[in-house]
Amino acid sequence: MWEAKLEPSDIFTTIYNAGISACEKGEQWQRALALLCEMREAKLEPDVTRYSAGISACDKGQQWQRSLSLLGEMRESRLEPNAISYDAAICACERCGQWRQAVALLSKMRERSMRLDEVSHNLGVCIECLREVISRLGRISLLSSDRFFALPSMQ
Repeated sequence: MWEAKLEPSDIFTTIYNAGISACEKGEQWQRALALLCEMREAKLEPDVTRYSAGISACDKGQQWQRSLSLLGEMRESRLEPNAISYDAAICACERCGQWRQAVALLSKMRERSMRLDEVSHNLGVCIECLREVISRLGRISLLSSDRFFALPSMQ
């Protein structure tokens, strides 16, 4: 009979992973972030999946700045955010009306040749449609102010 010998760190990592996932699903972004912080303090490094769950929890809690912070922490930890990480951050930005941030993240995904899922693809299609309308109408002044709205290039 095969017996697995788990190290204490494996057990604690599994417990933290389950907790972060539960907080993400339960829309408890504060608790998800607290668990990520506790993991790091306990020298148990979260993986891409755990960070993505934290970013998704921030999306559900309308915490777009925190979702971007987690993307930065991933890079600092030498973890490469994946499409799921970016999609969750894009959703957080979109949900809070931070379109420029969402577009910037979409551009980063394209730069890294990441496969776009339905959310990021739809955002890209919307941006291309807006770009076409703007090009046909010329520059559009928002709210009769001196500032103009211009979409960055997605190429």
